[in-house]
Amino acid sequence: MASLKDMRVRIASTKATQKITKAMQMVAASRLRRAQQAAEAARPYADKMGAVISNIASAAAGSPGAPALLAGTGRDQVHLLLVCTGERGLSGAFNSSIVRLARERAQALIAQGKEVKFFCVGRKGYEQLRRLFDKQIVEHLDLRSVRQLGFVNAEDIAKKVLARFDNGEFDVCTLFYAQFKSVIAQIPTAQQIIPLVVEEKAANAPTTSYEYEPEEDELLSGLLPRNIAVQIFRALLENNASFYGAQMSSMDNATRNAGEMIRKQTQIYNRTRQAQITKELIEIISGAEAV
Repeated sequence: MASLKDMRVRIASTKATQKITKAMQMVAASRLRRAQQAAEAARPYADKMGAVISNIASAAAGSPGAPALLAGTGRDQVHLLLVCTGERGLSGAFNSSIVRLARERAQALIAQGKEVKFFCVGRKGYEQLRRLFDKQIVEHLDLRSVRQLGFVNAEDIAKKVLARFDNGEFDVCTLFYAQFKSVIAQIPTAQQIIPLVVEEKAANAPTTSYEYEPEEDELLSGLLPRNIAVQIFRALLENNASFYGAQMSSMDNATRNAGEMIRKQTQIYNRTRQAQITKELIEIISGAEAV
């Protein structure tokens, strides 16, 4: 059995840990609000841009001059998985849930005879994926030095992806990230960004005819690369909000667990101390009676 001194040290250590987790919870809560506002502000623009491009793409999809980002390469053999995760841990299952979704997709593609490559954005996803897919990771981008995410960060990633596509290194690119719903709900999401997936309109949906200047193909050649950067930027912002939401929830649970441990450790300490005092009193009384 541990001595009273060891128990006091253990209780003090647990209290110190509780203070740290409480502080981290408060920091995450303060950063979550700004991150959530940024993510929510980016959603309408990203959704509307996707809808506009889909509208233009539906008119140009069958034309021989359609951009490769829309029409594809004509093959479905090489897949690039763009996996966006966090740079830090202590956030529950946030990072592992994104990696799990990407890993399952990769294993399903490999089972179909496809070739899989990984582009990792974020340290945690890279560290987990390289255990199984070290040779398939073609690029890793670390954003630890970025204090505030900006569109320029998404543009940098998009340029690297587009350069590989132009070089014929892959046929399909899928983006993986966590969509922020609430502090306790972050949904791992897979979104194909190359080639663009054009949503089919319902049969009874009203149709509207547009005339474009310049032509659809010329418009798409400029809009499609920008749309990829916009979708990546949205994913980064969603991830940022999801990370702080997951960390806030995780640190809240850790603080509660520390409090419960302190309560139990204090009870054991008090019982042990009481037993020791009782034992000493018995020894004193027994000695007095013997005299």
